[in-house]
Amino acid sequence: MAPFALLLLLSQTFTDAFSVSSHSRRLTPMSASVASRQRRVTSLCSSAFASVETGKAEDRYLNDEQLDFCKAYLNEHHKTDVLLPFTQAFSDLGTTSIQKNMWMGGSFSITDATVTDITADTLFLEATVVEGRKTSTKQVEVPLDSDPVEGMLRTYPTQPPIDPLHLERSAPFGIDNFVRRMVRLCNIVKAYGATGKLIQLGVQLGGRGVGKLHDDMYLNQVPHNRFVRKYFYDMASQAALDAAVLCSEGKLTNRMKMTVMFPEMNPSMDSYRIGTLLELARSIAIKLAEQNLRVRVCVQGSMGVGIFTGIPKQLNGVSTLLQRMDWESEVGEENEGMVGDYVNFGFVGKEHVVDAKEGDRENSAVQQDDVFLIICPQNMLGLECSIIQPLSEMVEAAGDRPVIILNPDLTDKISSQGQQSIRGRQQRIDFAESFETIFQFQNIYTSGTSYFPILGSVVKLGPIEPWVAHQRRDLVNDGGEVYVPVYAAESLPDNEVLMKTFSR
Repeated sequence: MAPFALLLLLSQTFTDAFSVSSHSRRLTPMSASVASRQRRVTSLCSSAFASVETGKAEDRYLNDEQLDFCKAYLNEHHKTDVLLPFTQAFSDLGTTSIQKNMWMGGSFSITDATVTDITADTLFLEATVVEGRKTSTKQVEVPLDSDPVEGMLRTYPTQPPIDPLHLERSAPFGIDNFVRRMVRLCNIVKAYGATGKLIQLGVQLGGRGVGKLHDDMYLNQVPHNRFVRKYFYDMASQAALDAAVLCSEGKLTNRMKMTVMFPEMNPSMDSYRIGTLLELARSIAIKLAEQNLRVRVCVQGSMGVGIFTGIPKQLNGVSTLLQRMDWESEVGEENEGMVGDYVNFGFVGKEHVVDAKEGDRENSAVQQDDVFLIICPQNMLGLECSIIQPLSEMVEAAGDRPVIILNPDLTDKISSQGQQSIRGRQQRIDFAESFETIFQFQNIYTSGTSYFPILGSVVKLGPIEPWVAHQRRDLVNDGGEVYVPVYAAESLPDNEVLMKTFSR
């Protein structure tokens, strides 16, 4: 359609759509035929002018508010620890400074750096360079997925690139995508303290709330409030479901690990509550069963030889309690028929992996287990007390189906004949490390012998979420408590690095 004809049609449509009285200025609703014509013209206008009016806005990485705030924040608070190291580590200025300072005795230096723009791929900086008595300004481009330039790898060791699957999760939220890639660059230049502040920045500027924890959990108080327990149950259950979906799509290993270690779940503390462990397992199993996945909840059985047999104290009676607890699966209840069909129970071992079988006249069809949830698998002291062998056989028999171990302890224990200390040790370590963490919440304490007060926590709130460390802080005048992000990374934080980020 010619431009002038489009404009005439558009003008006529708007004239017919509303009749405006010169006295009352009231709008008269449009008729159905006029409405239909306007929709047709609007469609034509959209296709004709999309690149001019709307296309650019939709393609923006950060909106105007986020862009202005990020630039102002970085320029005001992170020149020294982030921006200056970025110009040295990720641009040619770093290589130039090394080459020239070899002959000029350190007279070549980068004295200032300012963010001028941020795009989906690049951080644009304006750097001030002093060379002898001469001062100049250089335009620097730092790719958000870059590695240190040649000559800077010794000072700033690189880190693996972020998994594209992890970035895909944050794609709809430009600020989360930006923060996550900036966190990796900050870890490379050892600006550890800035990573936690960037996580806070993403939360404040409208992201998904990556790494954010609920305020006023009061985990120092036991028993915990019911809403606190439910908060953890819901997070862990959703993480298990997300992991199962990713596994079915071939994007995640089927060997998964969950570590949920708030005070009521920590067996080394006198606040340990077996009911909390069982409620968590029930919540995860029901969440998966609601998606038509058949779940087998397993607890390791008795191990040992002869009279020296038994099960870990932490798991004593768990198998019986698990089956006797209220699953609301009776007739007329919310989960009617779930137990025995979609949720079943078993022990650790390949014989407890059920595969699908077709029915016949004598036997009914058997549905295979889709997900295996294993509660607290762990080794015991003594001979023939390693859980590794039956667990590895079970994982092998499960094939590519998800196997989730909850609060495992797969480290070797003292045993006679060197069974858990020498022979096959590396194979057992490799097997334990083959499980990928899909959820973790673990408190940090001020010392190894005292569990109170709680200093903070280390969390990974989903299978493709980053690791975030929080410091617990009390608000003034008994205003409550908050968990403030202080460090973030793509891998489990190192203890030495972690403690550097906690304020005293």
